[in-house]
Amino acid sequence: MLFEQLKNAPKSAGVYKFFDKNDRLLYVGKAKIIKKRVASYFQNSKIILPSKRLSLRISKMVQEIASIEYVVVENEHDALILENSLIKQLKPKYNILLRDDKTYPYITIDLNEEFPRFEITRKIESRKNVKYFGPFSTSAKDILEALYACFPLVQKKGCLKHRKACLFYQINKCLAPCEKKVTQQEYATIVHNALEAISERKKLISLVKEKMTQASNALNFEEAARLRDIINSLKNSLHVTQTDILTNENIDVFAVAFDEKRAIITILFLRNGKITSSSNTTLKHAQGFDKDELYQRAIFQFYSQNESLHVKTILVADNFEEQGNLAHFLSQKFGRKITISSPQRGEKTKLTHLANKNAQEVLHVENNVDSKVISLQEIQDCFALQNTPYKIEIFDNSHLFGKAPVGAMVVWENGFNKSLYRKYSLSSNNEYAQMSEMLSRRIGDFIKTPAPDLWIIDGGKALLQLAQKLLKESGVFVDVIAIAKEKIDAKAHRAKGRANDKIETIKETFSLPAYDKKLQFIQKLRDEAHRFAIAYHTKKRQKEDLHVSLMEAKGISSATIKKLLSYFGSFEALYTADLNEIHSVIGDKSSDKLIKFLNNEHIG
Repeated sequence: MLFEQLKNAPKSAGVYKFFDKNDRLLYVGKAKIIKKRVASYFQNSKIILPSKRLSLRISKMVQEIASIEYVVVENEHDALILENSLIKQLKPKYNILLRDDKTYPYITIDLNEEFPRFEITRKIESRKNVKYFGPFSTSAKDILEALYACFPLVQKKGCLKHRKACLFYQINKCLAPCEKKVTQQEYATIVHNALEAISERKKLISLVKEKMTQASNALNFEEAARLRDIINSLKNSLHVTQTDILTNENIDVFAVAFDEKRAIITILFLRNGKITSSSNTTLKHAQGFDKDELYQRAIFQFYSQNESLHVKTILVADNFEEQGNLAHFLSQKFGRKITISSPQRGEKTKLTHLANKNAQEVLHVENNVDSKVISLQEIQDCFALQNTPYKIEIFDNSHLFGKAPVGAMVVWENGFNKSLYRKYSLSSNNEYAQMSEMLSRRIGDFIKTPAPDLWIIDGGKALLQLAQKLLKESGVFVDVIAIAKEKIDAKAHRAKGRANDKIETIKETFSLPAYDKKLQFIQKLRDEAHRFAIAYHTKKRQKEDLHVSLMEAKGISSATIKKLLSYFGSFEALYTADLNEIHSVIGDKSSDKLIKFLNNEHIG
């Protein structure tokens, strides 16, 4: 079959997908000419052996290929977009995946306004007299607070609407332009000074130090401590040593450093000849890394999210494959020429050397930091997982006799990442259907938030098999294990350090001793998911109880409420329901009471 698929490969632009003998997706790639690109992986079309020019990582992958699929598109740019979309959604085994779509904050000010103010934005628009500063990886909020601590600017977006001086005027943090207590010209001078301060970090730090001293002398130690923390944040915001370069350009600089299982992507942001901030992203991958793919993924993902671009020059510490095509793609996207280059001599080599040094140092530091939790490699080895579980999603659901069913997903990635937690309001009546509903919705969201390395399901073998079935139908491979609670007198037993829970995999059931660190780690993840689910369930049930109490107070019977919930699924759905539909469910008399209730009651 593979011979025929190679022979019949299209001679046009598109995407190719490699699968192993178990139909697991190994790799997604793009090509200007698919046939030529796919053939480059093999020595020849008659003897299916890896090309001698391949890296060890890709050579290993080629040995696993059992079949190939092709998707033809109009041109190479469409192929690039489709390739990245499929990688993000399907999580192929050998592709490098940047899990998080980082959007970096900027500080902006609209000088077209009568009394402009600074604010944080993640969206850049090409508008006259609108200035942007950044991007900033961590310190945008502290820079903004520093500006408002040092300059009497309009503090809040809605201040000018009230036309009346507020508390900020009384505490000398605003000059009340809302009451015309400062002229537009006087305010413009303050803005000019603030613009100079944000452009020169040392000057801004010096001004904040003065404010801190004043607060301390006034015995306002809480404010002094706040300003001290802002100063420390501003000092540490660059994370790189400054370098002198004779240019006023805006330049983004990329460098990568990697070993067998960890990679660092460093970006330096140079604005008007000065490094305004830097960013370091850590990637972990059980199959290792490829320099060319790291650069391609990092640059494509970073710029594909932006609607406008403040740089014309992108520097990279190393030349990489597809460099010219990627520059052409960005030029078309942003409507102006964008260059991607690796300078070999001259002033700009200082920047690439600095970025590369920073990436290497971060890699060295991270490799020498002792893990605070059990080795994830031990988890992989013990349960025979395909991938090291660097990112884990844990699922649990909660209800009370079928009432207020909810689902919860928590995420472990070097610790619990609460920004990635998700709540699910469910409609199904039993735990199996509820888990199916929740997991199906999570799979549907893979295009936005890529799949993890491991799913942990709170439940037994049946729910484990359900999860694997849903993943297989979606074409995404994720390792799955389930943790079944120990039962004592038919009740779940969660005693920390003593519960003999069972770990289920598709091939084996593990009964680890209660003191086993691997079991305790998985119990810790399961218990966090349970806590999060219970908290959401309690909140939802309290809200529904409030709905029921108010409805019953208006003469709507419990039987009628039960009919409504059975039909519409939730109270929220009633507010958008069709009136004829309500009449058909509970009749005219009850409908009139309900409609009157819905029109008059507002429950938050």
